[in-house]
Amino acid sequence: MAAPLNLNDLHFFVQAVEHGGFSAAGRRLGVPKSTVSKRVAELENRLGVRLIQRTSRSFSLTDLGRDFFRHAQASVIEAEMAEAIVRTHLGEPSGIVRMTAAVPTAQFIIADHLAELSRRFPKLMLSLHVSDRFVDIVQEGFDIAVRSHQASLPDSSLLQRKLATHPFFLVASPDYVEAHDVPQRPEEIGGYPAITAGLNDTTWRMVSTEGEEVSVTPKPVTAADEPMVMMKAALAGLGLTCLPTSVCRGALEDGRLVRLLPEWTVGSITTTILMPHRRGQLPAVRAVVDFLSEKIGVEAC
Repeated sequence: MAAPLNLNDLHFFVQAVEHGGFSAAGRRLGVPKSTVSKRVAELENRLGVRLIQRTSRSFSLTDLGRDFFRHAQASVIEAEMAEAIVRTHLGEPSGIVRMTAAVPTAQFIIADHLAELSRRFPKLMLSLHVSDRFVDIVQEGFDIAVRSHQASLPDSSLLQRKLATHPFFLVASPDYVEAHDVPQRPEEIGGYPAITAGLNDTTWRMVSTEGEEVSVTPKPVTAADEPMVMMKAALAGLGLTCLPTSVCRGALEDGRLVRLLPEWTVGSITTTILMPHRRGQLPAVRAVVDFLSEKIGVEAC
């Protein structure tokens, strides 16, 4: 009878695929590139097939390698789950949870909670990757992606868990409010300098608490596609702007910004957690997801 496959070899193979090469996998695992390459070669020799086509310039899975990877990845995750279940039984969630988020989401939604997460789960280490590029969380080996979006997310094989919906408020600085007769109705906004998310951001659709809808055309004096820049421009008195509560809550609470037309909102943005199906079952991942749901859900109220 043939000896069973070495789970460690499966782990090296999965890491190499998830990180796009032996060098990146070696850095992630803290071992030389040659170790990863050797273990994958031993796995291929044991199976008698080529799983990865590699040259000095390319690294890609064979057709059989793609099929094998899906099952190998599932086996590695099941092993992680088995270990995590034991650790959880003995105490508390532990291990590394890899999460990715865009810059504004990390700055305004996640960052303030990292210290409490660490205190609550001292044996758990969160590795947060912050980037505005599109991240393929399955191929790049992440456990969680936190995404803020205005349109619905496309259907996918990923698990989705909505965290919160943050409305956009119309805001301005106290100095701006003191210097101008601020609008009393949405239709008046067109006469005021505005900070918009882009020069083509020419229409704001406003909705009242009574359900009335009005489309208004702001007059941009500054445009920026990053909310921190927009808020700083508003704080400097350049004009009125629309910001989600996740961004402007602190400035409103300490009086650095004033909400205008408080019976009206200008759309909303939703924050959602996405997880590969199997990784979402890991106790440490569930602990992070439940923690963020608790904290961010309360913030949106």
